[in-house]
Amino acid sequence: MNFFLRKWQAGDEPSLAENANNYRIWRNLKDIFPHPYTITDAFEWVKLARKTAENLAIVVENKAVGGIGILLKDDIYCRNAEIGYWLGEPYWNKGIMSAAIEEVTGFTFANYPIHRIYAGVFEYNTGSMRALQKAGYQKEAVLRHALFKEGQLYDEHIFARYRP
Repeated sequence: MNFFLRKWQAGDEPSLAENANNYRIWRNLKDIFPHPYTITDAFEWVKLARKTAENLAIVVENKAVGGIGILLKDDIYCRNAEIGYWLGEPYWNKGIMSAAIEEVTGFTFANYPIHRIYAGVFEYNTGSMRALQKAGYQKEAVLRHALFKEGQLYDEHIFARYRP
């Protein structure tokens, strides 16, 4: 399925809210990602994300159906970046996310002095693990009971890719 990445823009809010308002997406993300995801949340996110080059919309058929971004670390972690992403459920299992991860990874290494990009994944999110592996990431560690979501502890699987 064809997609492209671009900066978030005004007009993305309805599609963003429609695709992000999904329990199956929310359960794989940090709690800062709201659920339910409202149109107000979408307007707030687009306003914030438009100010940075590190957060991009995943666009299919001219609709923002997901997001991907990097969080540049600081202090002694200044050569690291965390990659985060989500995609509307109708677009799962179509190769979009692994290709988007690959594109953002290449962009990050080309434009920032980053040596390592990593992602933390809930133990049950095998789709995300597969997408990372297809994009050249390797599992580095399993942090036992590191994540707390919906009143339960979960293992966090850490995947990383290094500057070529």
